[in-house]
Amino acid sequence: MTDLEQRLAASEAELERVRAEFEDLNLLYQATIEHGEAVEDQLAEANLELQRTQKRLSEELTEAANYIFSILPTPRQAAPHTEWLLEPSTELGGDSFGYHDIDADHIALYLLDVCGHGVGAALLSVTAINVLRSGALPNTDFREPGQVLSALNEAFPMEKQHNMYFTIWYGVYQRSTGSLRYASAGHPPSVLRKADGRVLTLSTPGIAIGMMPDMMYRTAHAEIGMNDRLHLVSDGTFEVETAPGEMLAFETFVSRLSESSSPAEVLDWVRAINGPGPLPDDFSLLTVSF
Repeated sequence: MTDLEQRLAASEAELERVRAEFEDLNLLYQATIEHGEAVEDQLAEANLELQRTQKRLSEELTEAANYIFSILPTPRQAAPHTEWLLEPSTELGGDSFGYHDIDADHIALYLLDVCGHGVGAALLSVTAINVLRSGALPNTDFREPGQVLSALNEAFPMEKQHNMYFTIWYGVYQRSTGSLRYASAGHPPSVLRKADGRVLTLSTPGIAIGMMPDMMYRTAHAEIGMNDRLHLVSDGTFEVETAPGEMLAFETFVSRLSESSSPAEVLDWVRAINGPGPLPDDFSLLTVSF
């Protein structure tokens, strides 16, 4: 074989090798395209499923939020008159409140705040409120606030509530005597504005419900007169920053609250301090006018 023939043979062999590589690359390219289309189809289907799931969860959260608001009491037109406002910081919060006649002479007033947010906090909040509203605590005189909180503490130990606990202020107003008996468990004081302009904060010592067994809660007493106004609050009503790292002083909040004409006015004031965006915690304010 001449030198030229050898070079031609070598060239043909190289050409065949290149053709083979091209065919392999072409097959690989086609497979990649087909695989890529399959992946794109899978991604598109997964995205649609995610959208369907998000829509369903959003609808369920809305339904849950509507239920929570549905169990809140309607404002009282008869004495004592009530106004309230609940503004959750997320779809579902842990605040709730209520009031109801225990008997012809006594009316219960209460506001509670479950730690955290979301479905778990909302469920515990609703359950506790329903227990109070229905009087479903055995061997408990619901006219005795300290006794009620002790019974709640035994009924809702945090180890059986996914380590959640709640704070509460519970009071009982006696119409015939103008007496208000109250107790609190780790909850912010309620604010009583007397008709003569004096402002009192009403609270008793005691840790949050569910944190420790066998707790005894003390009942305190205040006199209620004509045109007095009582405000039950959650900590979300005043725990906002006035500047980076500086929180609104409770005394400042109490002063502004005692001068307010409605819960909505207080919310607008707190929002102005907080700035744009949602409040850091649920805002709950129940005002009782005597």
